[in-house]
Parts: sequence; C-alpha cells; structure tokens
Amino acid sequence: MKHTLAVFGSAFNPPSLGHRSVLERLGQFDKVLLLPSYQHAWGKIMLDYNARCDLVRAFISDIGQSNLELSTLEQQIATGDSAVTTFAVMEALQLQYPDSNITFVIGPDNFLSFQRFYNADEILKRWQVMACPETLPIRSTLIRNALVKKSDISHYTTPTVASMLINDNRFQFNEEQQGR
Repeated sequence: MKHTLAVFGSAFNPPSLGHRSVLERLGQFDKVLLLPSYQHAWGKIMLDYNARCDLVRAFISDIGQSNLELSTLEQQIATGDSAVTTFAVMEALQLQYPDSNITFVIGPDNFLSFQRFYNADEILKRWQVMACPETLPIRSTLIRNALVKKSDISHYTTPTVASMLINDNRFQFNEEQQGR
C-alpha cells in the first residue's frame, strides 16, 4: 500500500482553531504537511514568513497530532519574491515523495476560487484534491482583528500560539493587515 501524504497550504497568518478543525479530520493520512505561503498569489499582506513558520511549529506542538509536519518547501522553490504556485508545489512534492499518493487539501477560502489556481485542471488530473472546510468557523482574520483591538484571542487559536502573538513583537498586526 502506498504512503499517503496530504498537503494543507495556507497563509497561517496566524494559525487558527479553524485550521485545527480541518487538520483533525486528516488522521487517515500517513503524513500531513502544513505549508505556509511564502508569498501570497493574490497579494495578501502577511506576517514575515519565518515568523509564521514559528507559529506553525508551535501550533503543531499544541495540537499533538502525530502525522503533522511543517514544510518550508515554498521557500525552498521560490524565485525571488514571486508567489509559488500550487502546481509547482505539487510537482516538487511528487519528486520528493515519488512513491506517495499525494492529496492537496483545500480550505473554504480557496474552494470556490480553485479554477483561478495556475494549472487547476492539470492539478485535478495528476493529484487528488480534497475540499475540507473547517468545522469551527474561526478564521485568522478574527485573530488579527482581536489583536489590533487588544481583545482576548485564547478562544481563536492554541495556547502557545496565543501567547506568542501577544508577547512577541514579531507578531504585530496593523489596521491594513486586519481584514486581508
């Protein structure tokens, strides 16, 4: 039986309990890669990439789900400040994991706009795509808005991530970043 690999890409700007509600439903996969966007394809303003990777590491640790792993593949294959396409990620992963069945997990943010993805039809031909909306409607936008207003975020993300967002100066959101 082939190794099963799920790829869950997101801005993780920051990771939320909505993300967690998707990940908890991916227990059937041998490995689930959490893949933070290096540069957002549609111009979303995000925290620094390395800071978001630190948040994802803490998020994975808090969740404690044994099949989760951070992937920095987008940074590795990026050219300059250009966005990395899902198609390029999937091709690179297929080379890295040639004997795996790879599934691209898409969340609700991108599900309705999947046809906008570069080579969307080719992705559908070559790999499985799994639409997996969150069961808990908590988005990163709620966290960013709460942080700007200095409100409690403990019910929007995991404990370590919440602590990092509140106590570490690398995680400062301004009004411009709030709703994007």
